[in-house]
Amino acid sequence: MGRRRKEAEEHENHERWLVSYADFITLLFAFFVVMYSLSSINEGKYRVLSDSIVQAFRSISVNTSGRQIIVPQMAVPPVPGLSKPKVDDARQKAREAAVKRMRNMADEIRRVLQPLAEGGQVSVTEGANGIKVEINAEVLFAPGEADLGPSAIAALDAVARVLAPAEFPIVIEGHTDNVPINTYRFPSNWELSAVRASSVVRLFVANGVDPARLTAAGYGDQRPVASNLTEEGRSRNRRVTLLIESMLAEDEPPPPVPLRRNDPIRSILPAAQAPVENPVN
Repeated sequence: MGRRRKEAEEHENHERWLVSYADFITLLFAFFVVMYSLSSINEGKYRVLSDSIVQAFRSISVNTSGRQIIVPQMAVPPVPGLSKPKVDDARQKAREAAVKRMRNMADEIRRVLQPLAEGGQVSVTEGANGIKVEINAEVLFAPGEADLGPSAIAALDAVARVLAPAEFPIVIEGHTDNVPINTYRFPSNWELSAVRASSVVRLFVANGVDPARLTAAGYGDQRPVASNLTEEGRSRNRRVTLLIESMLAEDEPPPPVPLRRNDPIRSILPAAQAPVENPVN
C-alpha cells in the first residue's frame, strides 16, 4: 500500500513542470505582444517623448571638495512663438547694422584723410575688432614736438566730424622710435608719445566727439611695427594710431559665480562684496 502511494506521488511530480512551462509560454507571448504594440507607435511621437525625457533628466556635474555632485537641471522644451528667437533676430539685425556703419565710417575716413595718405603715410584697415587708422607722426608733428601742424589739424578735424555722431569707443595711441629724448617738456619717449595722443584727443573733443568715448595712451618705443635699426623702420614706428572699437564680438557677461561657504578666496574679499553663498558644499 505504501509502495503504491509513493509511485502515485512520483507520477504527479513528473507532470508538474507542465504548469510552469505553460506560465512561461504565456508570459513570453505577453512580452511579444507588448513589443509589437510599442513598435506600432508613431515614430514622431515616440521621438518627441524620448527627447522630452532626456531633456528633463539632463543633469550637470558640480565638483565640490573633490567629489562629484549631480544637480538635476530641468530643461523647458522649446515652444513656438516665444520671444527668444525674436530677441536673437533683433540682436543679429543690430550687429548687421553696426557692421554697415563701421564700413561706411571706414570709407569716409579714407576719403577725408586722402590729403595725408599721399606717399603711404596713412593706412586704414578694418577687422573683427573695428577700424584701425595708422598715421605717421611726421605728417602730424614736428620732430620731438607734440603740437599738431595746420595741415594735420584740418585733416583730423574732418576725421572728428566723421566720428562724432557714432557711438563706438575710440583709443588713440602715441608711439615713438627707440631714439632717446631728454628735454624740459619731454624727459623720455613715454611723455612724448602720451602728449601726442592727448593732443589728438583734445582736438576730437573740440570737434564734438564725446569725451567718454575717448582714451589716450602713450606706449613710447615699446610697440614697434618695424625694426629700429634703419631710418625707414624708425620712421614707421613714429606714429599715432586710432582704434575705433566695434564692440561686435562682445556678448552679455556671464553671471557671477557664487562661492562655496569654505572657499579660501572669501578670506580676502570684503564682506560687502562677497558673492551669494552657494548652497552646494
